[in-house]
Amino acid sequence: MELQVQKREQLGRGVKALRGQGLVPAELYGKGLANMHVSVVAKEFKKVLKEAGENTVVTVLLDGKKYPVLIHDVSYDPLTSDFQSVDLYQIRMDEKLKVGVPLEFIGVAPAVKEKNGVLVKALQELEVEALPMDLPHDIKVDISVIAEIGQSIYVKDLTLPSGVKVLVDPDMVVATVTAKVTEEEELAMQQAATGGVEEVKVETEEKKAERAAEATTEGPAAEAQK
Repeated sequence: MELQVQKREQLGRGVKALRGQGLVPAELYGKGLANMHVSVVAKEFKKVLKEAGENTVVTVLLDGKKYPVLIHDVSYDPLTSDFQSVDLYQIRMDEKLKVGVPLEFIGVAPAVKEKNGVLVKALQELEVEALPMDLPHDIKVDISVIAEIGQSIYVKDLTLPSGVKVLVDPDMVVATVTAKVTEEEELAMQQAATGGVEEVKVETEEKKAERAAEATTEGPAAEAQK
């Protein structure tokens, strides 16, 4: 996919005017490329970001030239959630990259639907290494294979595209289904936690009483010795 950008002169506080015009200030940089100040139409960037994410190669078009990049960093306004700035990192197509690819959970786990279990997603993305053109947009995790409570899907169970190498332990859990805690079990845990606090309080009060008794007993004896 392609993204048209244009050079900009506005820097610092001057970029506020750009945002008012529906543009997003961006930086284009990378190996063998001098940093260039550019801007991109916010609506166009939003479409590309939604489709490419931050791990799919995007071709940036600038002054008739093409630059293969990854959307490296996106900053948002904390109040409006509008784009504040964008980093576009130029890459080499013949060099492997290490990136985090988001996981997409699909299907319905019978252990959840039929046995009232709770799905726990242990990972949200997977660290991989691959050439830029081999990087997947996401990695599918089919949870419909989890039929029993306590059953898990591991990294080694995932199907990855050719040329993609996983950089984490293959025995790492991706998702699992656990038993739902009953009201009785939850109440028991709360009581156990409360009981532990009460025991500490009681013990503390007992220690205070002991110290008071010792002070009362030792007081007259101490006076007699004076």
